[in-house]
Amino acid sequence: MTKECSSCGKGTIMARKRNLLRGKYNPTDKSKRYPNLQWAKIDGKRVKVCTSCIKKQSKVSKKAK
Repeated sequence: MTKECSSCGKGTIMARKRNLLRGKYNPTDKSKRYPNLQWAKIDGKRVKVCTSCIKKQSKVSKKAK
């Protein structure tokens, strides 16, 4: 399963970390940043959704009530 939100499509990004090394920055460290994916039930199916989408869904359901 891919590390991607099923509702909004948010996925991994490459990030750089600037390390200060003897007064100069050394931008050589690359790392991957992953979205915060959680299992959730949407329309009766169990899918991986990012937490921002879960918050949006809860706000929409509260307005509907």
